[in-house]
Amino acid sequence: MSIGMADPSLGTSTWIPGPRQVLREALMLTRLPRGVAGVLWRCVKPDATVHTIEEAGDHRDLPPPLPDATLRDQPLEAGFGPALHRDFRVRVVGARRGAAELIDAVARDMNRAVVPGVARFDYVAASGALRVGEELVVRMPGPWDGPVRVLTRTATSFRLGTLAGHLEAGQIEFAARDLPDGELEFGITTWARAGDRVADVLYSRLGLAKQIQYLLWVEFCVRAAELSGGHAPDGVTVRTRTVAWPDGAHSPEENSSAAV
Repeated sequence: MSIGMADPSLGTSTWIPGPRQVLREALMLTRLPRGVAGVLWRCVKPDATVHTIEEAGDHRDLPPPLPDATLRDQPLEAGFGPALHRDFRVRVVGARRGAAELIDAVARDMNRAVVPGVARFDYVAASGALRVGEELVVRMPGPWDGPVRVLTRTATSFRLGTLAGHLEAGQIEFAARDLPDGELEFGITTWARAGDRVADVLYSRLGLAKQIQYLLWVEFCVRAAELSGGHAPDGVTVRTRTVAWPDGAHSPEENSSAAV
C-alpha cells in the first residue's frame, strides 16, 4: 500500500498524509482567513436569527453508551473540563426534500453544509454512505484534525463518535424529521468535552474553539435547510446545558439503576 492511502487497520491519527493531502491542507490554509472571517461576520450580521438558551445540566445530559467500544474511542469521560450538551435545531419551510432524503444528502457530502476554510470532512475510510463503523476526519488548519467513526445510522439520522487525537471527546448526532404540518425539522445534538489539557484551555477557558464550533454548527443548520430546498424563517434555536465534571456525571446504567 502506498503512503497516503487509507488503511482502516491503522488508527486515523497514525495515517501519514500523502502529497495530495499536503496540497489540500496548504490550500485550506490559504482559505482559513476568509473562512474564519465569514464565520465571525455571522456574529455581527448572521444569515439567520439565533435563539440561545443557557441552562445548568445534570446526569440526563450524558450521551448514549458507545456501541461496540474500541481502544481508539475518545468518549466523554476521557475528556477534560466541563461537558456541554448542545442542541441546534431549525424548522424548515418549503423543503423539497424529506427527512430521509436530506439526511442521505448530508451523509454523502457533509462539506455541502460546512463553511469553506473553517473545516472539511474527509471520507478517509468510508464508502460515502456513512455506514456503521466507517470513519471520517474533520480537517482543520493546525493540529486540530478530528477523527470520528460512525456509531449509528438510520434512515433519518447518523451519530458520530470522536477517536483518539480529536479536539473534543464525545459524540455528535445529525437528524431530521418530517413534521405533521408538512414542514421539516433538522437538528444537531452534541455531547462534548475538550479532548486534552491544551484543548481545554482553548475550548473551555478561552472559549475560542468552542465559539468557532458553535458558529460552525449554526451555519451547518442554515445550509442544511437550503440543501433541503427550503428556508428557515424562524432561525436556529441553540440550547446549551453545561455539566460541571465530574459533578453529576454518572453513566446511564448507573442512573437507571439508582432510579429503581
